[in-house]
Amino acid sequence: MTDFATWIYDIVGLIPLECLEADFMRRALLALLLLAPMASVLGVHMLHQRMAFFSDAVGHSAFAGVALGLILGVSPRLSMPLFGVLTGLGIMALSRRSTLGADTATGVVFSAVVAFGLAVTSAKAGLGRDMQQFLYGDVLTITGPETAFLGVLSLTILAFQTIGYNRMLQISLSPVVARAWGMRVALWQYVFALLLSVVVMFSVWAVGVLLVTALLIVPAATARNLARSAGGMFWWSMAVGTSSAFIGLVLSAQEWCSMATGATIILVASGWFGASMLWKRTLGR
Repeated sequence: MTDFATWIYDIVGLIPLECLEADFMRRALLALLLLAPMASVLGVHMLHQRMAFFSDAVGHSAFAGVALGLILGVSPRLSMPLFGVLTGLGIMALSRRSTLGADTATGVVFSAVVAFGLAVTSAKAGLGRDMQQFLYGDVLTITGPETAFLGVLSLTILAFQTIGYNRMLQISLSPVVARAWGMRVALWQYVFALLLSVVVMFSVWAVGVLLVTALLIVPAATARNLARSAGGMFWWSMAVGTSSAFIGLVLSAQEWCSMATGATIILVASGWFGASMLWKRTLGR
């Protein structure tokens, strides 16, 4: 482990909680603190782009990616994200190059990858047991190199958000008008699909296939209830997503709780959403 990584883990260890004394808990917390803001930011873009179903399709492609990796002798931690990225780019290409709507194109690819994953899994005896950790997620198994990659990915998404914030908002309002103004709509849509697919794949490791969409959508939906501007939605979403990840991890580590980390994170985020609905209803907004 590099000196820089050791320094980061030591900083995380300064948090006065007994459950964070173990190295794997520090890695998990650091990974979540990197992943949650990325998922929250891209989740807001997903709402603007009306692509909520996209993450489900990419997330469920994890089954096919893992199955192919196990059959071909390739590490699932490599085959899964590669297959997920190809699925995400395929959905974007199909929705752009056909007369199908985005939801229809996503539904077609979703059905195909799920059927393919189930077919491959059922064809090889005992493969289904190896899929369970991806079904429910287990952020505690994340490794140091994967955490480092999340750090690089965070910087990449920060650059994407800084450069493309106004462009993505304009594209979400009207791709035709954005194209008329000289924006490279196709390029930005493909870059967004690529980054979103990678984040979804890492989210599968954290919360599992069943809850991956919730990790992106629930903080963004909560932010929509609380924010007064488009920019404010991103900050609120990051605050809700990051706090949910931290509280969920800590709660799941308590003996009296003993729930899956991913499920606990989403329950906390759902609690924030419920509170935001009450706040919105109280103010009459």
